[in-house]
Amino acid sequence: MTTQVFLASTLYGTATLAAALDAGCFAPADRRILLVSNNATTPETTPAVDAMPGFEHLRSRFDDVVSWNETIFPFHPGAWAPRPDDVPMWERYLRLAWGIGDDDIALAVESIQVNPALGVAQILTDAPVTVYADGLMSYGPTRNKIDPLVGTRVERLLHLDLVPGLRPLLLTEFGVAPEVVPTGAFTKVLAELVDTGADLPEVEEPALLLGQYLSALNILTAEQEEDLHVRMLKGAVALGHTRIVFKPHPTAPARFTRTLEQEAELLGADLTVLDAPVLAEVLYQRTRPALVVGCFSTALITASALYGLPVARIGTDTLLDRLSPFENSNRMPVTIVDALLPDLTDRAAVAAGTGALDPADLADLVRAVGFTMQPKILPGLRAETERYLAARLDERTWRYFKKKRLTSLGLPGGVPAQLGFLPRNATVRRVARTARSLQRRVVRR
Repeated sequence: MTTQVFLASTLYGTATLAAALDAGCFAPADRRILLVSNNATTPETTPAVDAMPGFEHLRSRFDDVVSWNETIFPFHPGAWAPRPDDVPMWERYLRLAWGIGDDDIALAVESIQVNPALGVAQILTDAPVTVYADGLMSYGPTRNKIDPLVGTRVERLLHLDLVPGLRPLLLTEFGVAPEVVPTGAFTKVLAELVDTGADLPEVEEPALLLGQYLSALNILTAEQEEDLHVRMLKGAVALGHTRIVFKPHPTAPARFTRTLEQEAELLGADLTVLDAPVLAEVLYQRTRPALVVGCFSTALITASALYGLPVARIGTDTLLDRLSPFENSNRMPVTIVDALLPDLTDRAAVAAGTGALDPADLADLVRAVGFTMQPKILPGLRAETERYLAARLDERTWRYFKKKRLTSLGLPGGVPAQLGFLPRNATVRRVARTARSLQRRVVRR
């Protein structure tokens, strides 16, 4: 008997899995289990994937639906992982609880580098792993080193072709081959969800604003995020849009929308705030927005690439400057959106649908940024990154790098060329470490 276990934490990810199954990306199996994980900070107050509108349309692809939260209760999915000595016990428990006995297991997960995906892969020790990516992060490097006992079991990376021609960097350190989930299969699955959220307000061709709840990720403060939403609203109104729909993140606090409602009243805009937790892609089909505005949401790219809708971004320049540490995995989505999509405040660029960078130059930029984010994981990209920075670091591309980071890695654009040997010099590094150690001792005293 063969059993396939699919781990999903979002409806978008579940739709990606459904499209992959419809397209024959997975071999036949005797049983398919959808393992649902609710990774919200407080899962008790946030609906899980299988409780969201539209899930019933995706349910038929799976034989059973199991809750990971219930399986490991009272632990939180994002914070818990099995202790190494307990792995055999947990595997026996899962096989008994899920009725999979001695079946051969194949596993499909998202975000393999963190829990819950990493924990599930560690427990099911013999299962070959498929990683599926439902967003722009797949184009960036693996955010941290993965145990080879897990990484070497990953056979492929399934991803949506959100940026045609761009190859993901995720898991390339293990030689994992990327495989595209056919776009037609994905849009067909999304079309099945078009009738979800029957109580959605009927607003024709509005400007659609996408909230992301970045303050929960400590990327912005709550006040800065409220200001970002207001800037979205003002920018859309300045372009002549009077019908505005705001889609807040499902877990964002209500006060975010109250601030926006007050500003809309001052601007004379007709603002509709959505309460139903539906996919943005459902709104694209239902309302055909005249403009989609966001910060760096993957939904901006799907609006443009899959539905041909006008899009604009705002706030990416601030995030490129403030994201910390430099290797923050959100840096790649921000970079791609900033490079490809027009700035909301640039009327001509929005009308033309052009971003700051020629799409033909994006692949080289992504690889260079990827190396500077994770040089130890992607050491093979050093030479081409040096060539890229030496030839193409200018006023358009400087925004994607930091001088301090380039200096620490000994890359062009860091210290002056005649001092370029310093960051790589072992003696200099040893003296610097000694100086920092002495400084810390003095401060403690």
